Amino acid sequence: MKSVAILLVAAAALLAAGCGGSGDNGGDGSSSAVERAQLAAYGDQPAPAGAAVTAAGITVVGTGSASAVPDEAEWSFGVRAEAETAAGAMSQAATVSKRVVDALKNAGIKGEDLRTESISLYPQQDDMGQNIIGYSASSTVHATMNISKAGQIIDRVVAAGANEIYGPTLRVSNSDEQYAQAVDEAFDDARSRAEAVAAKAGVTLGAPVAIVEGGGAMPMPYYGRATLDAGAAEMSVEPGEQDIQASLTVTFAIS
Repeated sequence: MKSVAILLVAAAALLAAGCGGSGDNGGDGSSSAVERAQLAAYGDQPAPAGAAVTAAGITVVGTGSASAVPDEAEWSFGVRAEAETAAGAMSQAATVSKRVVDALKNAGIKGEDLRTESISLYPQQDDMGQNIIGYSASSTVHATMNISKAGQIIDRVVAAGANEIYGPTLRVSNSDEQYAQAVDEAFDDARSRAEAVAAKAGVTLGAPVAIVEGGGAMPMPYYGRATLDAGAAEMSVEPGEQDIQASLTVTFAIS
């Protein structure tokens, strides 16, 4: 069930200030509507301290979503090498890492979609943890690619020497249309919620007087790690569907 945040605000403070402290609302119908709206939100108790009472209105949060099929995938390809010396381990890792980067570029991955993610070197110790017996070096490169080409590209980088793979994170490259649909649904949801509160309070819902946008498309991460041997079969990547979400906080006038 979608979470609902409802805040009923009213001009009660302004009305009270204009009464000169007499405590008599003079039979003002708007004050009665405010009190009913507050009771609808808080039951038989008055609005809690800290509730905004600066302008008459009903504020609600509406949510909406639209589905889209991801067309891009982000991967991290790693190379790990071991040697007796630090320089030897780094040299081996650097050589293989260059082959992996070249394979990605030859597969059509452009410069802006390719970046070095990490380079590391650490000593290896014996079982007693007292003596250094060698070094392990690793390098990881991050690449963004079209999902339809992911299987072929993975096969190429494994053949080039990559022995660790992390990912994928799936995303929609252009989700403007789906997000617009999600915003429409979020506004309809907000109005529906506000109408329900207004009916309970016995007031009439007016036009929206304030709208705050929030939410949006979120990438779909798949966390994992695979250590592969050269010549592994081409991987199959199924995109599924991704929800493009929108959230609107809307304040409606009441009378």
